[in-house]
Amino acid sequence: MSLWLDFLGTEIRYIDTPTFGRVRIAQAGRNNPEAIVFQHGLNGHLEAYAKNFAALSKKFNVIAFDYVGHGLSDKNADDYNPAVFAEQLREVMDALGLQQAHLSGESLGGWVSGLFAAKYPERVRRLMLNTAGGIPVVSEKGKQDMANFMALNKANVDTTPTWDTVSARMHWLMHPGNHHLLNEELIALRLAIYLRPDTRAVAPRINAVIARHDDFLIPLESIKAETLFLWSVDNPIHDLEAAKNAMKRIPGSKFYVMRADCAHWPQYEAPDEFNELSMRFFTTGEASGSREV
Repeated sequence: MSLWLDFLGTEIRYIDTPTFGRVRIAQAGRNNPEAIVFQHGLNGHLEAYAKNFAALSKKFNVIAFDYVGHGLSDKNADDYNPAVFAEQLREVMDALGLQQAHLSGESLGGWVSGLFAAKYPERVRRLMLNTAGGIPVVSEKGKQDMANFMALNKANVDTTPTWDTVSARMHWLMHPGNHHLLNEELIALRLAIYLRPDTRAVAPRINAVIARHDDFLIPLESIKAETLFLWSVDNPIHDLEAAKNAMKRIPGSKFYVMRADCAHWPQYEAPDEFNELSMRFFTTGEASGSREV
């Protein structure tokens, strides 16, 4: 199915922010009283959530946006790190008139969501950390995964991105059993974004944050929002052990492991399970039914 059939009924537009210029957003269900703001991963863009808008906008005002330096948003930041993106999130919420929202972020998006929740607790309803970065890497496999991730990114930064380098980067996101989801449209879209001159200009500065990971760890003990760690058995870098250790630092937080085979993109790899869980958690705070690990 085309991304644009997935997004049918979703509005794609630009908003203006004071510090970060024009920001591309997707929005559906804007008349619903509670909002969910979805946030993509490093080098990603809002299409990562294409398969979640139709289901969740039946009840929620669903929003996703491109971080500054990413996708089709402006490329005007002085630095590109999770703390900067957290301030962009604040300005996006302000521009949309959202005093509070539920947050769900994948990878970098979870990292930013956690930083935001710690700094602006009054603006967060419930928090879903979806295979989030910004927590300590605790295993040797996780450290090797990080090195592999840096090499894949380097291939798209130090030389001109190609179909093969982008395809390899995106295959890393998904469980091998889900590689059929990486169709021509999805890879072509990301390659087109990576080849834009403005993207090429800032890509080295964006990717430099990987080596600075531990400089921006989430202050987990400061998070007051009801929190769900959404993980997969095969998530790279931050494995189940890392997530369980982080969860212990947020009193009352919940842990859910996807039943479906997933890696780093559960919202796209298993959208039915992700959407059903999101609807329950953001409506009631309940998150039962996890895979046993």
